Amino acid sequence: MGAAGPPVAEDGGPVRPSGLLDVLGVASVLLDAQGRIVLWSPQAEELFGYSAQEALGQYAARLMVHEQHAELAVKLFADVMETGEGWAGAFPVRHKDGGTRLVEFRNQRLLDDRGAFFALGLAADQKTLRGLEQDVALSTRMIAQAPIGLAVLDTDLKYVSVNPAMARTNGIPAEEHLGRTVQEMLPQVDAAAMERAARQVLETGMPLVNQPTFGRTPADPDKDHAWSVSMYRLEDTLGNVLGVAASVVDITEQYRAGVEAETARRRLALIADASARIGTTLDLDRTARELADVAVPELADVAAVDLLEAVMQGRRSSLGPSEAAVIRALAVRAEHATEALGAADPPGQVARYGPDRLVTECVRTGRPVMVAQVKDEDLPRIAGSPEAADLLARAGVHSYLAVPLIARGEVLGALDLKRTRNPQPFSEDDLLLARELAARAAVQIDNARWYQNARDAALTLQRSLLPSHPRMTGGLEVASRYQPAGATSEVGGDWFDVIPLDGGKTALVVGDVMGSGITAAATMGRLRTATNTLASLGLDPSVLLEHLDRITQGLDHSIATCQYAIHDPHLRQCRIANAGHLPPVRVRADRAPELLELPTGAPLGVGGVAFSTTTVNLEPGDRLVFYTDGLVETRQHPLDERLDALLVLLEGPDRPLEELCDVLLRTLHHPDNSDDVALLIARAQHPA
Repeated sequence: MGAAGPPVAEDGGPVRPSGLLDVLGVASVLLDAQGRIVLWSPQAEELFGYSAQEALGQYAARLMVHEQHAELAVKLFADVMETGEGWAGAFPVRHKDGGTRLVEFRNQRLLDDRGAFFALGLAADQKTLRGLEQDVALSTRMIAQAPIGLAVLDTDLKYVSVNPAMARTNGIPAEEHLGRTVQEMLPQVDAAAMERAARQVLETGMPLVNQPTFGRTPADPDKDHAWSVSMYRLEDTLGNVLGVAASVVDITEQYRAGVEAETARRRLALIADASARIGTTLDLDRTARELADVAVPELADVAAVDLLEAVMQGRRSSLGPSEAAVIRALAVRAEHATEALGAADPPGQVARYGPDRLVTECVRTGRPVMVAQVKDEDLPRIAGSPEAADLLARAGVHSYLAVPLIARGEVLGALDLKRTRNPQPFSEDDLLLARELAARAAVQIDNARWYQNARDAALTLQRSLLPSHPRMTGGLEVASRYQPAGATSEVGGDWFDVIPLDGGKTALVVGDVMGSGITAAATMGRLRTATNTLASLGLDPSVLLEHLDRITQGLDHSIATCQYAIHDPHLRQCRIANAGHLPPVRVRADRAPELLELPTGAPLGVGGVAFSTTTVNLEPGDRLVFYTDGLVETRQHPLDERLDALLVLLEGPDRPLEELCDVLLRTLHHPDNSDDVALLIARAQHPA
């Protein structure tokens, strides 16, 4: 028969040896029936100190046992050889160095094929053996009493052992784990990710430390838990891979505390962001857009800001239980393209919401309305129409929240929030955050609303005070424009006038009252009325300005700049007086436009400064351009540079005056300019 081959594993390969026996250093000694040593292993050499040449053929009792123990050693040997029963225990053995060592023995009788008896002794140093036993006992006790879950998986990632804490964590008896995988035992935990991590630890030997995982176990099937998992590869002393050891610590409370802390941090960050971004201007529509931009996507997937129409008109709104709400949409924002946008009212549109609608309930009661889990029957109460409800259903709206916008005790409207992509329903924390945002934004929206109402009133007053002059006078073709300041600025006191005089003459006036708002508009109206009255007296321009100066001094310390000109078509001249105003531009055929050199004069209201009149020629076809400083002054450019830009625009071929007005305003006056503009252009004609 051939020699037997090495043992093989299940896959057909040889099984690598364990290193445990090497740690123990188990020695083998074989004695014949007379007690002589016939076999002596290398481990015996190391344990007892005698080489094989020194030990073989010697009586073991003489070589290895002190005289005081010799009789006992012979008796134990005889008992084993006579009875065939083995003996186990510790026995003091004499080392070659003369010392005594306590050695753990396993002795037994052997029978060979010729009927001869031998005694086999397997020996290990008792100190080494006791140390190993203590280590095993300590490890076993520690694992059994450890408060954290501990488990060992084999190389197939099946449970080999679990401690009681792991069994309690999983809610499954320890013995039911054995031979099964994590995925088989815990299907509601991300077991696939854990097994991938364990496989990587097996392959690389790199430990995995404090990897978080989430899910539910049979121990608490109705609540989500969080665990910190660490994994280490297990190897024996020879480097054989035995499997993976895993420790699992329940960190649910810490995780929840961390989530709450992160939620609080996010809330504070969002509120800080809202404080910085909402209300940057007094533009009502822009303020509403800023609120919607802050809410999306941090708080909602779709946000709308709506105001009651009565509030928009400056009236208080009080809805009864059976009254509909008339609402104007100011802003709509979505993080992604969604059909929910089609269900929202476009900004600027006024819609009527019935008393059963949730947004109506919100603005009527002044309290939030939240539908955490939206059902099909809820959509008609959320949407403005059946068609809109269908769009919301297709968009996947699953959670809804409406928060009132309340400022100074008055309900202004509502912040309307919907979730489509965010899988989490609105929570009480979300409600608190939405209310905080709405409370901060409502004050800014209310400020913008009152400012816009005041601005609209001032603009209406100013427009009512501006003239509606004829396109043609006795000797002039005239065009004019008034452009109010940007939406976030107050109305100023700019004005112009065209006044027909006797003899075919025409008075041209452009002025600018310093200041803004209704006060400036009212002062402008009084000065315009005074100018019309004085112009009818046929006064010289400088004399007229002197009268206006005294009138202005009596108007609550008002100050205004002004230019007053009288055109005489028969003399083909224009007499002009200036009170601190920018010079007009004369445009003549075949010549470059020019700023007229006039004495600047002091503004009206300063007092004590004389005015002078300058006469300039104005032939038929020549043009005069009067303007206020809002047309050319900016914070970014020097005034000379802007005046040069005005002259460049006036160069080139002649064009209709109305078109020229539009070109100048479109090119020079930015919509966000904080100053208004009065523009007056006159072209000289042949006298009628």
